[in-house]
Amino acid sequence: MTQTIPAAEQIPRILSRLRTIAVVGLSPKPHRASYDVSSYMQSQGYRIIPINPNATEVLGEKAYATLHDAAKHEKIELVNCFRNSEDIPPIVDDAIAIGAQAVWMQMGISHSAAAAKAEAAGLLVVQDHCIMVDHRRLQSRGLLQGS
Repeated sequence: MTQTIPAAEQIPRILSRLRTIAVVGLSPKPHRASYDVSSYMQSQGYRIIPINPNATEVLGEKAYATLHDAAKHEKIELVNCFRNSEDIPPIVDDAIAIGAQAVWMQMGISHSAAAAKAEAAGLLVVQDHCIMVDHRRLQSRGLLQGS
């Protein structure tokens, strides 16, 4: 049985160490939250890899239809999810399969069983948190290493 690491410990670890983020559900539309959040993370030096089967490019980066497609060309460290909670289990399965180190479910998104599966596979997991809000908070407090 794995022990769940509290988000308060995982979030700075993830944001300090993992710099390549595949964003599942990244929209090419600037008014969407996924675009805004990913644009911010990109401006902070993170590499953004868009995962959207309906886009060819987002934020100046080639978009891939699936995590598996992206993993053929990119080393993905963190999978950031902008999908409904019920869509999370196959995303977690893919994150495990491609060797990601962490899964992040944005504000309002959580799936306990998928999170437990990811943790059992050794991935760090954050649920129901905005990566941009947490990054800004930790950065303002000087709590991020390497950023």
